[in-house]
Amino acid sequence: MNRADSPSPPSTERRHAVAVVGGATAGAEIAGRLAEAGVNVVVFERNPRPYGKIEDGLPRWHKGLREKEYASIDEKLGHENVHFVPCTALGHDLSVEELIHGWGFSALVLASGAWRDRRFPVPGADAWVGRGLVYQNPFIIAFNHADEALNRACRFPMRDSVLVVGGGLASIDVVKVLMLETTREALRERGIEIPLVELETKGIPRSLEARGLAWDDLGLEGCTLFFRRGAEDTSLVSIPPGADADRVEKVKKSRIKVLEKAMEKYCFRFEPFAVPDGLLIEEGHVAGLRMRRTRVEGETLILTQETFESRGPYVVSSIGSIPEPIEGLPMAGELFAFSVPRHGRFAQHPRVFSVGNAVTGQGNIVASRNHARLVSEEALERYLGLREGAPPSHIPGGEIQLAAETAAEVMAHLDRATLPSTAACEALIERVTGRQRAVGYLAGYRRWIEQATPRI
Repeated sequence: MNRADSPSPPSTERRHAVAVVGGATAGAEIAGRLAEAGVNVVVFERNPRPYGKIEDGLPRWHKGLREKEYASIDEKLGHENVHFVPCTALGHDLSVEELIHGWGFSALVLASGAWRDRRFPVPGADAWVGRGLVYQNPFIIAFNHADEALNRACRFPMRDSVLVVGGGLASIDVVKVLMLETTREALRERGIEIPLVELETKGIPRSLEARGLAWDDLGLEGCTLFFRRGAEDTSLVSIPPGADADRVEKVKKSRIKVLEKAMEKYCFRFEPFAVPDGLLIEEGHVAGLRMRRTRVEGETLILTQETFESRGPYVVSSIGSIPEPIEGLPMAGELFAFSVPRHGRFAQHPRVFSVGNAVTGQGNIVASRNHARLVSEEALERYLGLREGAPPSHIPGGEIQLAAETAAEVMAHLDRATLPSTAACEALIERVTGRQRAVGYLAGYRRWIEQATPRI
């Protein structure tokens, strides 16, 4: 393990070194497996802490699950052959060319996730960010860190009747945040305090009933979730590759059931067959949306001539997250242009591999685990808080499996590669320790994590 009093430098003996960009679930799994095989692994993380979507995308009511995932990541990144370099962003602080050719890594694994919100589909909409248009990623990040001493001024106000545009798992998290927090505030005004986790677990109607109240007593309208198609076409439950017609029909019914359960338990509204057509602006602030009705013919989405207006204090765009472009890596539209998609390979960069959301181009926490297999309805409902019993013991999906496959691909690549010279190994050590010093990483991994953990 890395010592707590000082970072352990990479070994000076001749052996391969691999750069892993991103230290969360997929990156940590890759790093741990390569380290166990005797490879020097350097994990570059853009943030002070490596937990990625576990910390900033998984809503904070999943406390036990988050702590379990943190511990798993810490165990892997604390390996003596893993060398952590925080506060270092690929494409900003370092380039792909630098790491491969300048630093001399034998391979680079991209595990940096998908953090960029897909642009809201109304021309000029981004001019209204901060003035009534909110994107999902900063919204959830602010919610997760709202109780930390240094972030209390960065909260988004939790208001009734907010408009949410989405239809995927992440948008359910957004509406749950809004409904839980506005309900807690309404109860607080009555002198009733209820913990967030209790309200999320029991649901709003049951929690109110236990206190002699009903939803209508609170005087809240609830937020509205808009989706361009019907409930059966949401992405709440994935259709497995090669599914026959019967399987597709079962999945679509599951989607409807999951959505209806969520609406019943958390009291939000759902408006299908509607897409944003314009922002309503009043006094320099977004005051709602002009929506256009749609219809579906076969698999084709048709825009109709019918429009309507819906008003609310602000709009949250939750229409997906995509990878941030990285200079030197080719893009195909919103996603990286992989020549071998399953393991995120680039024809132009034979030493670069990718895993997790960087490959799938999906930013929600379950999607990153759903790379190559279906998330079961039961696991999904446990994650969303819709099934009685114990909370989820893990995040559903197959990210670990895919990371293991990619680690094996990297090892096969290293077996064919020439070992770096002693001089190259020593130069790499100097670069790694120099960057660690530059960002203030003067202790070992565990001491750094203790220092970087936010104070409540």
